[in-house]
Amino acid sequence: MPALNDVIAALDALWPPERAEQWDAVGTVCGDPQAEVSRVLFAVDPVQEVADEAVRLGADLLVTHHPLYLRGTTTVAAGTFKGRVVHTLIKNDIALHVAHTNADRADPGVSDALAGALDLRVVGPLVPDPTDPAGRRGLGRICELETPETLAGLARRAAARLPATAQGIRFAGDPGRTVRTVAVCGGSGDSLFDQVRAAGVDAYLTADLRHHPASEAGQHSPLGLVDAAHWATEWPWTEQAAAQLDAISDRNGWGLRTHVSRTVTDPWAAHVASSAPDSDPTVSASSDASGAPN
Repeated sequence: MPALNDVIAALDALWPPERAEQWDAVGTVCGDPQAEVSRVLFAVDPVQEVADEAVRLGADLLVTHHPLYLRGTTTVAAGTFKGRVVHTLIKNDIALHVAHTNADRADPGVSDALAGALDLRVVGPLVPDPTDPAGRRGLGRICELETPETLAGLARRAAARLPATAQGIRFAGDPGRTVRTVAVCGGSGDSLFDQVRAAGVDAYLTADLRHHPASEAGQHSPLGLVDAAHWATEWPWTEQAAAQLDAISDRNGWGLRTHVSRTVTDPWAAHVASSAPDSDPTVSASSDASGAPN
């Protein structure tokens, strides 16, 4: 079995920490560098439910996309919910490693996994990394559909192929607009509207679209918008990342067992559909609220 520091070196080669945004908090949060690793769990969020899952699984390493302490801390006391995660992991000899914006910028990265889940062909990065002479790294991806479809059809594709969440899929624009090219960005993407417009794509699929940026985008151009849940757009990366570590393990003869968490950690549990004044509102929860992603 490899030592933790060997596995971390392999993960840092996939997602170099120096490529993370300056404000980010990536890397190893806890873990003994010399401890043996045989089982690894990948997840989006380092929340208590996922830590408990790692314990049940007998994992030695938990790799998450989102940081546990993005803005730093002065305590890991178990009386705080983040401190309780740290205590749970350390008591059970489980290391925690984070790959966030360094995984967003990677080749392949988070948006490649999102494009793959939607069966879109990646043409290149939406925001190229200037340090990559090959022009493959960067934020977001510009994609093409194998066969053009309507904006409503693209939204249905996202609803069918991304993990189910209470939010479901929202879209803005002409439902019948023909879509041939799509920009995608896993996670929050409304800061990239200038780059999306410059790319000249027909639609943009991302998460966490806010009122004003979305409204202004619709005034700028007929760009179609598809808004999915943040967690759902990043979950495909966990499967991609596990497959990457599997390949490294095979090359090195490590015999690692990798697992992908199917615990739904999207924070929203249900939504109430809008209705006419004389109608009764209906509560619509994810059909998979307590189960696994699709």
